[in-house]
Amino acid sequence: MSEQTLGLTGILVSLGLLIFLAFRGFTLLLAAPGAAIVAAAFSQEPILAKWTLTFMQGTGGFIISFFPLFLLGGVFGKLMDDSGAALSIARGITERLGEERAVMSVVLASAALTYGGVSLFVVAFVAFPVAAALFRQAEVPHRLIPAAIALGAFTFTMTALPGTPAIQNAIPMRYFGTTLFAAPILGILASAIIAGFGLWWLRVIETRARNAGEGYGIATPANVDEQIIRERAANADNFDQAELTHGHRSEQLPSFVLSAAPILIVLVVNLIMSFVVLPRANLGFLAEPRFGETSLSAVSGVWSVVTALAIASLVLAVIMRRRLPHLRKTLDAGANASALPVLNTASLVGFGAVVAALPAFAVVRDGILSIPGGPLVSIAVAANVLGGITGSASGGLTIALNALGETYAQLAAAAGIHPDLMHRVASISSGALAMLPHNGAVVTLLAICGATQRGSYREIMMVGLIGPLIALIVVIALGKLFGAF
Repeated sequence: MSEQTLGLTGILVSLGLLIFLAFRGFTLLLAAPGAAIVAAAFSQEPILAKWTLTFMQGTGGFIISFFPLFLLGGVFGKLMDDSGAALSIARGITERLGEERAVMSVVLASAALTYGGVSLFVVAFVAFPVAAALFRQAEVPHRLIPAAIALGAFTFTMTALPGTPAIQNAIPMRYFGTTLFAAPILGILASAIIAGFGLWWLRVIETRARNAGEGYGIATPANVDEQIIRERAANADNFDQAELTHGHRSEQLPSFVLSAAPILIVLVVNLIMSFVVLPRANLGFLAEPRFGETSLSAVSGVWSVVTALAIASLVLAVIMRRRLPHLRKTLDAGANASALPVLNTASLVGFGAVVAALPAFAVVRDGILSIPGGPLVSIAVAANVLGGITGSASGGLTIALNALGETYAQLAAAAGIHPDLMHRVASISSGALAMLPHNGAVVTLLAICGATQRGSYREIMMVGLIGPLIALIVVIALGKLFGAF
């Protein structure tokens, strides 16, 4: 067997090992370096150097770039949870739309929270009891609850809607010099397709269930045991669920308007920082060696969202002070909740860095780049496939861009493709095949809702995988015809 064949075999074996360990619930802190070592061994590369140097450099680079976003996202999500603001928003939206629009109510409530910067796992824990009461009253099947929450929290507000502070929308900024608002009209159109298709599908299933006299059904009590939830979401890339039980939740809910204020602050400050403050600021010092000789385009996206989350968290802590009697515990829990997700995702980046540095990866790279359709189709395939393999939208996207991001940027420039279009296609692509059954968010959501893969996954697949793929095809087609807009 030639060295190249042996190296390619090692890459495939390491990917298979990563899938197996992640599906079995092993933490990525062990699975990712373990798989990287296997790949290096097959290629007869120095194992210790690949682990302590190549792997750790890739891991550390991701943490350096994105830890502030994870940290403030965790704090903001926990403040929204403990103050009762998240629950107030969920109840407010569902009460206003009523039981005749039960599915739409849950979708919009989940979407409003995640688009405002609340962790999708916090949203899942908040939305489920609201959805369960509403679905029971409206006699909508319980098995549709996970799909309704997933449609609102795991799809268009995570990857497509311009301005969303989700990490999946932030990662491409580092490689294409873009902002969270890249290709805004295409992003809105993709969001409309994903949401519209998902709501249509759930309506069809709901109607069939009503005609069959199915009703709400009998649900298994939601399993929210701290240790079990943490194990089932071992590859979480958003929020450490174990921290949800820490802190102190308010017994009295704030008003809907007061609860929505921090969400609006995140969106408005993010917008102002991206298009008004930072572009006009004198930031020439960024080119100095002490700041890594970087540029505004490389940092503006992260700076905008962390500023927005910091201001929103501060305002939230002030206006909800009476409902946060144990503020320090809440802040500690939010900060701690960011540590495991950032390390999990960074570990996947480290794995990708090792694989990308192997001599045999040149064959994989050339194969990906030769996919018909140019850079847009190539990056869509790469992000989808790696997201599906890792069961992580952010993990798959960072592996793809860490290995090929610079190449894609060069190819796009040569082909006259706007970086904003590359950003939006990459972001949407990350969230499609990542929704396969072994995805940590899917497994955890089913556990929270007391549902099963057999009973609920088909609907999750339709709204979380098929819908985004349809939107992705439309965005690529329009992008090829009209460019970024």
